[in-house]
Amino acid sequence: MILTNTPAARIEALTAEQRAFFATGTTRDISFRKQQLRALQSALQKWEKPLCDALWTDLHKSYEEAFMTEIGLVFGEISDALKHVGKWARRRKRPTPLTGIPSSSYIIREPLGCTLIVSPWNYPVQLLLSPLVGAIAAGCTAILKPSPYVPNVSDTLQKMIEDSFDSKYIAVVQGNREVNAQLFDTRFDLVFFTGSPALGKKVMEAQAKYLTPLVLELGGKSPCIVDKDADIRLAARRIAWGKCLNSGQTCIAPDYLFLHEDIKDTFVEAFKQELASLYPDGTKDAKHYVHIVHDRAFARLTSYLKDGKVLAGGRSDAATRWIEPTLLGGVSPDAPVMQEEIFGPIFPVMTFKERSEVEKFVCSREKPLAFYYFGKKTDGWDILSRTTSGGACINDVIMHIANSKIPFGGVGNSGMGNYHSERSFLAFSHERSVLVTPTAIDLKFRYMPYGMFKLVKKMLLLG
Repeated sequence: MILTNTPAARIEALTAEQRAFFATGTTRDISFRKQQLRALQSALQKWEKPLCDALWTDLHKSYEEAFMTEIGLVFGEISDALKHVGKWARRRKRPTPLTGIPSSSYIIREPLGCTLIVSPWNYPVQLLLSPLVGAIAAGCTAILKPSPYVPNVSDTLQKMIEDSFDSKYIAVVQGNREVNAQLFDTRFDLVFFTGSPALGKKVMEAQAKYLTPLVLELGGKSPCIVDKDADIRLAARRIAWGKCLNSGQTCIAPDYLFLHEDIKDTFVEAFKQELASLYPDGTKDAKHYVHIVHDRAFARLTSYLKDGKVLAGGRSDAATRWIEPTLLGGVSPDAPVMQEEIFGPIFPVMTFKERSEVEKFVCSREKPLAFYYFGKKTDGWDILSRTTSGGACINDVIMHIANSKIPFGGVGNSGMGNYHSERSFLAFSHERSVLVTPTAIDLKFRYMPYGMFKLVKKMLLLG
């Protein structure tokens, strides 16, 4: 399937219609927001099978993996928002300092307005609809732009949205880089973009002239460290699972391995065994092993195999875009495989003797989206205190994204802003400060010639 670009005139009309609809104030009503969240919930129930079928067609993603990593997470976000949106949107009274007496202070959370959500191809359902939950809960309108690299999924998403919402409120536009360029050149009240750091910079540059607030969920080379006192078998199992999930095409996939030199050989053997346990018949024809998204990505990934010595795996098939999970040893830090986010099932392996070597290496590079450490918990906390990343796990990988009670987002080159649960609501909201002052009392200390200056100064110093 080849998607047709949404005409430029249609995009202009949609943005104008959504601005006009937002201006009516309809979306500000909490009952309206709940109604629309229920509409999204019903739509997802109705379109679950077509979406899963499309994910299989485009990515060879099994129903089980599709539900756990895509649809199920969106259901969870909707349920959470329905329970709490009234509380999230409630006016909050805040303390007023002595110098502000007799005024009262408040925070009101208001919708930012007309928003754009651009999602990638690797988790095309979750990464489009999870932010949409935040937009609906906050009272915004949204134009959704899915990825053309998963055309069947993107087409199904468009049909689902058109079946469930008026386009003046929520609409889908399709297309390639030309459509992206037009969208990024259009004024929005928020742009929520998930993709590569390179494209994220283009979004930021294009929207800079409007001073548009952005949420950028990018990526990077997320390190995975296995120390000498780690539970090697458990580490191998969890790391193999994390790297095989979506065939490594995950923004928070462990990107490269740092193994303590004392346990390197033991870990490699354990990795092979755990991989065989996950896929007893191999990954080539496995139902639960996703294939690479397109030929260009396949060519890029297989080119990395020459950057080191294959310690495990290494086979591939261009016809089905299958790449076997691969450990690659003898890798130079300057090799191509160590320069860009891999986004595939290839694992460069380096070794270390002291944790300080790892800390120095990680801190010398761009800030990653995730950081994984296997070993003693106290040592994990110690290395986290000396490094930075968007998120992290100690003795696990990936799973921090599954907890909506903690924020998910990047830092530096791996992104800005965060979301999930109330954070999604806040991402699409403006916290507006309000001071309410009575008219019956008018204290003179703030007026010239500041006759009570010494007292005011004392109050300010005391806080």
